[in-house]
Amino acid sequence: MTSVEELRLDPGILAWAARIEQHAEQLPALRSSDLALRRQAARRLSDLLAEEFTEPAPPSVEITTSWIDGPAGPLELRRYRPEGLPSPAPTQLALHGGGFTSGTVHELLNDRLLAARAFAAGIQVVALGYRLAPEHPYPAAVDDTIHALRVLTSEAGPSRFDVDPGRLGIAGNSAGGGIAASAVLHLRDSGDLPLVHQALEVPAVSLTPRGDSATRYARGFGLDDAEALVPLYLGGPRAADAYASPLEADDLSDLPPTLIQVAEHDPLRDAGLAYGRRLVEAGIPSVTWIGRGHVHASGGLTAVMASAREWQAVQATALREAYGTNPLAPEPIQPRRR
Repeated sequence: MTSVEELRLDPGILAWAARIEQHAEQLPALRSSDLALRRQAARRLSDLLAEEFTEPAPPSVEITTSWIDGPAGPLELRRYRPEGLPSPAPTQLALHGGGFTSGTVHELLNDRLLAARAFAAGIQVVALGYRLAPEHPYPAAVDDTIHALRVLTSEAGPSRFDVDPGRLGIAGNSAGGGIAASAVLHLRDSGDLPLVHQALEVPAVSLTPRGDSATRYARGFGLDDAEALVPLYLGGPRAADAYASPLEADDLSDLPPTLIQVAEHDPLRDAGLAYGRRLVEAGIPSVTWIGRGHVHASGGLTAVMASAREWQAVQATALREAYGTNPLAPEPIQPRRR
């Protein structure tokens, strides 16, 4: 097992980790037995970190919130629409991280990163507030995702969300990446909603530890409680459902072109790499990009790390190619020198 002290991590990551510890001391609810209080504290911690470590959203991106009727109640959608998009607009549905049990579309981190992504890629991004475990175990979040995609296409054209149904894709970060990959497998098998792309960042595509990275970075790299979250997500002992753990699916053919971004020092790295290899073997146009020197979630540290800005630029470039768009900025986002 590797410790953080053994690695030569970017100063931005070290400053971020130190600030996490400082803020956590002032947020005792992070350790509360009350799940609602823990979620509130986690949101507060995320927002405090984003204020310092993530670049502000581009001012020309309009951020709005609306609700749709979901499979078991209202679902929240948060839309990021840059000025100058065509109508109807190429659109990506985005799923936040949070270990299947926390996270929200209203985190400042998500606002800043998704607005920047929409601007740099020349697309509309719609973030989904899917149902969380353990109150809503699998497949609730997957069902919500599939339903939201269908709503976006059923209300396509010059209507509520102004979606181009021929240029609709999906993205997910961490647990959201696993949920997105699961939803895409379901949609592939139903055959009724083709997607142009899936973008999976540090994705949880396996619900069991995979590879050397799962052992080497098991403690101290942001996912110390990962194994305890799996039964919460599944609602009990592990269910024999390959959709829940996409890496274990028998067939990965006929999926959309895919970008997978993994962090070098992340327990989820090897599962993400294995998923990328299986996609290539299945004939899927797939790119797997390794963020050298990164840990889980450090791709969002765009205010302090050139390599985090590179992370975001890699995704924006892939999205422009997948959706057939041009950047709305005069130049694509480029890594900056510190």
